[in-house]
Parts: sequence; structure tokens; C-alpha cells
Amino acid sequence: MSTVARPNERTPTALEREVERYLRHIALERGRSVNTVAAYRRDLARYSAHLAARGVEEVRAIAEDDVAAFVVAVRDPGQPVEGERPAGVSASSAARMLSSVRGWHRFLVEEGLVARDVAAEQRPPKQPKRLPKAITIDEVERLLEACGGDDPIALRDRALLELLYATGARVSEAVDLDVDDVMSGDIIGDGSAAGGGIAVGDAVRLVGKGRKQRIVPLGRYAREALEAYLVRARPLLAPRGASTPALFLGARGARLSRQSVWLVIRDAAHRASLTADLSPHTLRHSFATHLLEGGADVRVVQELLGHASVATTQLYTLVTADAVREAWATAHPRAL
Repeated sequence: MSTVARPNERTPTALEREVERYLRHIALERGRSVNTVAAYRRDLARYSAHLAARGVEEVRAIAEDDVAAFVVAVRDPGQPVEGERPAGVSASSAARMLSSVRGWHRFLVEEGLVARDVAAEQRPPKQPKRLPKAITIDEVERLLEACGGDDPIALRDRALLELLYATGARVSEAVDLDVDDVMSGDIIGDGSAAGGGIAVGDAVRLVGKGRKQRIVPLGRYAREALEAYLVRARPLLAPRGASTPALFLGARGARLSRQSVWLVIRDAAHRASLTADLSPHTLRHSFATHLLEGGADVRVVQELLGHASVATTQLYTLVTADAVREAWATAHPRAL
């Protein structure tokens, strides 16, 4: 059965059709998340527009120079891309875009659509080493205390922030949690606020990048905050929307969004008079930094964070080493 294009619908180009084929492949056969596929789509749309501007209309016509020129174009604010206002991107963004491009070109070779991988030798721009930002333990406590209150939203926010700091979860991992992911399987009393409550387990199951699961301990503070939320707040929020197993709900009863978590942290930081630019990742960085400062092994922290490589986790050891040097320089009588 042939597909008839709608009057106002633009026919995809040959390049765009091959991009869509690759996106279906990574979504269905490789199981990439919706967010990951969306990121690949944005990067490859920009790359396709770059190729079209250079007169490249099919995959067999792409050359090494086209790939190299793309990396230069996205980094150089003097060269517009995709008809946009000229604006360069950071080295890390350019590296991510090149990774998307290289993945597509490997796919084209594997599918026999081209004879060789013209992106294989292209290297990403060198990125400056950036240390993760963390706040102090005192600042974390101030942030958490700023979510005090007995109304449903305050109880939810406190449980959310306690969980983020207790587990080092990514914001996407936190909003993807379902109630069953934190339950111990036990009910205390009759499950009501008067007769007892729901028992939260000692750990939470997080699903990270590549759909890899890990189990991370919760701790008493996070457990108590979650139990208070599940007994006294979530039952009031849930009826406002369609039935959902989501752990954290918004004011209308739907699963809390990533953007909403950013707003929760921003508002809590404002109430706590914290001047730093905080984000959900700030609590993840603080989780890792405070563990290492407390003597935790870097391999254990790697497992808790869900890092594929220990090299990523070792960035946090540089943060703690800087803190040690600063303390020595301040306190040692012969430091100066």
C-alpha cells in the first residue's frame, strides 16, 4: 500500500530517510531511551542540513572533508549551520554531535549502504577538564530543610531531594522511578497515617544509561521522607490525574517531569539563601564528593553512580584533593 504525501507535507530527502532508518535501529534493536534517540535526532538533523548546504544529497557522496567541516562549523561562531544565527557550541557539545555522526556512519557501513566509514578517523575537539561542582554538607542540609512543611507538595519535594542526595541518582532516573522501586514489600499497621504506614526498603532500584540497573542504599533520612510522602501526600495527589505507578507525582497527579525537578531545586535553593547555581546534578556531584571525602573507595562510588568507566568517577577525587590542599595551605604553619 503506497503512502500519499499530504499537500503541506515535505518529502524527506535521501539523507533524511537514512537518518530515520538509523534512529529506528537504535530505538528498536539497541533499546536506546526516548531521550537518547531525541538527542541523536537533533544532532543528525543538524548534520544533514550541513551536508545539504555543501551539495551532498546521498550517503555515498559523503567524504571525510564533509565530516571534518561539520566539526569546524559547529565550533566556529562565524560559520552558520542549518540557516541559524551563527553560534558556536562548546567542545563537549561538538564531541557529542560527532559521536552521533560517527554512530550513523558505522551503521551505514554495517548495512552495506556505503563501502567505508568516512567518519572513523575524525577526532572530537579537545575538551578542557572541568571539575564537578558540589556544595558543602551544611549547604545540603539547608537545602533539604527548605522543603519543610506538611502539605503534599512540601512532603513530595523533601522526599525527592532526600532521595537525590542519598542515592546520587540522575534526574531522569529519579522521575522514572515507580512506587514498587522503593517498596520493601511490607505494610506497617493498616497503611493509614493513623495506623502505621508503608514500609520503604533499605535500597532503591535505579535504571541508568543503557537500561542498566543498579541497587543503591537509601539511608534513614531518605526512607523516612519517602514514607511520609507515600502515606500523607501521594494518596492526595494521585486522584488528580490518570492512574500511574510513578513514585513522584506533580500537582495534577501525573508523573513529575525533569523540568519540574529543576524548579523544585531552584525554589528550595532560593528559600535556603544559597547563591550557587544549583541543579539536580549538583546533588549527584555532592553525593559523590562527600562519599569520597568520607573515605569511600572510588570503585564503590563508581558502582553507586552507575559510571561505565572509573575514569569518570576519578574526576571527583580531584575535587577532594583540591580541598585537602586548600585545608593544608590554610592551616599548616609553614605552608606559606
